Amino acid sequence: MNPVRVLVVDDSAFMRKAITQMITSDPGVVVIDTARDGREAVDKTIELRPDLITLDIEMPRMNGLDALREIMDKRPTPVVMVSSLTTDGARETLAAMELGALDFVPKNLAEMSVNILKIKQDLVEKIKILARKRVMRRPAGHHSQPHAPEASAQRQAVVPRASFESYTRERRVGIVVIGTSTGGPMALQRIIPHLPANFPVGVVIAQHMPAAFTGAFAERLNGLSFVTVREAREGDVIKPGLVLVAPGGRHMKVRRKSGIDTCVTISDEPREALYKPSVTELMRTAAEIYPGRALGVMLTGMGDDGCAGARDIKKSGGKMFAQDEPSCVVYGMPRAVVEGGLADKVLPLETVAGEIVNAV
Repeated sequence: MNPVRVLVVDDSAFMRKAITQMITSDPGVVVIDTARDGREAVDKTIELRPDLITLDIEMPRMNGLDALREIMDKRPTPVVMVSSLTTDGARETLAAMELGALDFVPKNLAEMSVNILKIKQDLVEKIKILARKRVMRRPAGHHSQPHAPEASAQRQAVVPRASFESYTRERRVGIVVIGTSTGGPMALQRIIPHLPANFPVGVVIAQHMPAAFTGAFAERLNGLSFVTVREAREGDVIKPGLVLVAPGGRHMKVRRKSGIDTCVTISDEPREALYKPSVTELMRTAAEIYPGRALGVMLTGMGDDGCAGARDIKKSGGKMFAQDEPSCVVYGMPRAVVEGGLADKVLPLETVAGEIVNAV
């Protein structure tokens, strides 16, 4: 197999050199050139036709978002954003993913110096997997910000009450647990905004993201949705119409609060877990507190986090849905569930929201 040809774009000479050294340590990746700003990035993308681009956001002449927009119009190419771990960096990175970027890596010099090996391995793995993705040209009139409902209507959209009445006494699903990683932000924007305001159970989400990103992502998702979405806090009660997103860098678990109420707890344990938040920890505790009544949904993502938790949901009598391969950015986490014989349904992304509503 030919090596992946990468264009590295950053206004910092240090970062261009650091990224180049990290990714060319693998014989399966070669850096064909570098660019110092967005204008150079667009021109070199058209001229050199790289397999993948690493793209900074804050740059002179043309910033990363404007460059990404033009690249996706003129020569769609897989892009991994290099993002600062700040609130503004998080918002800009989420906007970049709506424009077509497939994933991001943190631009944190202190973290790089301490965990250089792990960062290098993660970056190389992402590049080698994402370079194979086919990126489609953005349709004419496409906007980076999905249209949000008017505030007055946003919390009023409902499914007719009659469709829920037969389930009020013996509802089989008591909680929806969603796990995802690479490609998850856009997948969730195709699901959560389609849940009705009177959605009858709580939803909890573990999305692999840095701590600086999950609050901004929950806020963005909330603005698009009929249900309420926010980053989870210690002791938050799980209730109908509320979607809780696990804070980045920490685990979220489900606990019994009282005879009828359940809540989430936020902690650093288990410290040895590869991913924080861990999808497995969230699903495992949901299966324990809602035996036979947890609906797990595994979306696009790298690796197999969540597979052990999905097994616990199934053992308890609950159900598991998995996103299908063609609609995934990375068919890793859903593949582990499907190949483990744990998926009750394997679904294209566009049908997941409807299947969740039907299930509850």
